[in-house]
Amino acid sequence: MSVGIVMLVHNDLHRAEQVIRHWNDAGCPVVVHVDKKVSRAVFDKFRNALANLEDVKFSRRHKCEWGAWGIVAASQSASELMLKSFDEVSHVYLASGSCMPLRPVKELIKYLAARPRTDFIESATTADVPWTVGGLDEERFTLYFPFKWRSQRRLFDRFVSLQRRFKIKRNIPAGIVPHMGSQWWCLTRQTLSAILQDPDRERYDRYFSKVWIPDESYFQTLVRLYGQNVESRSLTLSKFDFQGKPHIFYDDHLQLLRRSDCFVARKIWPDADRLYQTFLNDPAGAMKGAEPNPSKIDRIFAKAVERRTLGRKGLFMQGRFPDEYWANGLTSSQYSIFEGFTELFEDFEPWLARATNARVHGHLYAPEGAEFDGRGDTYAGAMSKSVQMRDYNARMFLTNLIWNTRGERQCFQFGPRDSQYISWDVAKDPNARISVISGAWAVPLFQSNKNFADIRAEAAELQKIEADHLYALRSPYAKARIRIWTMAEFIEAPMEALQGIIDEHGASSPSKLTEAPKMVDLTGFGQFLQNLKNQGMHPYLMGDFPVDRAPNQDRGKRRKPYLVK
Repeated sequence: MSVGIVMLVHNDLHRAEQVIRHWNDAGCPVVVHVDKKVSRAVFDKFRNALANLEDVKFSRRHKCEWGAWGIVAASQSASELMLKSFDEVSHVYLASGSCMPLRPVKELIKYLAARPRTDFIESATTADVPWTVGGLDEERFTLYFPFKWRSQRRLFDRFVSLQRRFKIKRNIPAGIVPHMGSQWWCLTRQTLSAILQDPDRERYDRYFSKVWIPDESYFQTLVRLYGQNVESRSLTLSKFDFQGKPHIFYDDHLQLLRRSDCFVARKIWPDADRLYQTFLNDPAGAMKGAEPNPSKIDRIFAKAVERRTLGRKGLFMQGRFPDEYWANGLTSSQYSIFEGFTELFEDFEPWLARATNARVHGHLYAPEGAEFDGRGDTYAGAMSKSVQMRDYNARMFLTNLIWNTRGERQCFQFGPRDSQYISWDVAKDPNARISVISGAWAVPLFQSNKNFADIRAEAAELQKIEADHLYALRSPYAKARIRIWTMAEFIEAPMEALQGIIDEHGASSPSKLTEAPKMVDLTGFGQFLQNLKNQGMHPYLMGDFPVDRAPNQDRGKRRKPYLVK
């Protein structure tokens, strides 16, 4: 009893030669199929290099293209030659030139000898296959595919759409149920010969030659007709990414491959010298004795796919930028935005820094440039306060700020005078903590010495901008944690609102606030708003301010706020 190896080769023939010699040295006959696209001169050189090995034969060559019938035809021709030339072969193992044995070949022979009637081939119905990529599962068996998916993609897609539109369908041959699975199998002599000598083979071949990617369904379907004991799994470790492309194993995957306990792995990088040295030339380095269990490393591959598709929060990579749907969040950690606080309080920024130990910036999106903490020209990661550089990609300016300072809470001011490019972005960012005192932008206008006609025009414009921003914050798409007070509501109980803000930021001291930032003098602010109304502008975002005096402020001398316990 022995195991015969059918090897499909199309490139990196020097590595294929190395693996063929390894199989042959262990007593396994090998039948090689070389893709017809390989030049005659290269093929002859490859065949001559193996001419000294009696148990290595070359089958009739076929042109192999991805998703086409040629791969199945190559497997058939090589398998027929294997069964005809080597009577002692009891199992036939299909491999590629990029496959590598991970364990001593004697262990594979012993493993299969203990299971003389078992066929190892991944074989599941289309309803049970979750790994198909490209949207064609059942349709690959019922539609026509005269065009190549890779080189004639537009024609391929249009013809599929046309068949769907006119409900064109092929008939599946009677007596078979389409199954799918990995291309790499190991079948018993009885099962494989039954498939290749089936009286209806011509009918099956004619049908599957028009199926999309038949190498994943031909043997997987027909084995169900003849296999006495089908074990629906492959003995070859072969992993695919989210786009259906095979993972390539490199030298730094050595320990990962050892953990799989699989007999064979695909696809090995041809320049992975360490892998070839370890598994082919060093018997002590090969794995021994365990049941093949590729699921042991599935979690690692799943994590790798997640990292590749989503990346890390707040980190945009060249490979997936600028596709926003391939990003794992705009920012990497929580940050806070305060709107209207610096307008209402004279020393809000230093007070907040003392109360929370956070990094407190000014208006990062101010029209004059970014107001970094300390008002420097640059900040962490060589970020510039330049308006042109910031507004060229305003959302990435925020992303970079949070990423460059991860581990330190960032806070900054925002308002209707600022650039509004990030209005919707921060509203939809779960990491954002946004506190808004609506209408507070009117305080600097109230304190200014401008002509009232100019004040009225600017107030109308600022109110429109803030109204649009508040619409974004209140939309069903908003994911940020948002608090909004009208200015009138806020100054009725400022200590309560400030205490809530400090608690949210996890202040170093758990005690209640005993100090508040100094509020600007709002005496006459109500009359100012009434004057705007008299001029035909309706300032509604501030709330209800009485005309006679500033709400919640004594007419006499202001006292420092304190807390009664």
